[in-house]
Amino acid sequence: MRLFRIPFITLCDSRPEGFVSDWKFAQKDVSEELALLHHFSFKRQQGVCEVRFVITVKEFAAPPQGQFARFFAQADKHVNQKIAPILPTGWGNSLLDALTACVRMIREFPYEGEDPVAAKGAPGT
Repeated sequence: MRLFRIPFITLCDSRPEGFVSDWKFAQKDVSEELALLHHFSFKRQQGVCEVRFVITVKEFAAPPQGQFARFFAQADKHVNQKIAPILPTGWGNSLLDALTACVRMIREFPYEGEDPVAAKGAPGT
């Protein structure tokens, strides 16, 4: 454990030096694209309906060939279906960056699919 002293502040770093998760060592070559999957649920209100998205973020052991970021997020549903369907995605150097980019796309474009679920307590449900 190391202590960092900054005037008036003392920070404690309890992480082992050079800590890397074990699973990353299972990849022998970058072309294998070994990734740890993180799943998130996101609910979008659209009028009286709600649309639920499942977002999967891949944490690659090493960035895929041609990429600099290690995190890739992708939603399970397209948005903007009537004009130009687009699948919300996002790349980032952290899980938060990739997830935020994907959620931003979900918020930016309308969901025009056939299966929005009526919100609980809404008229007519």
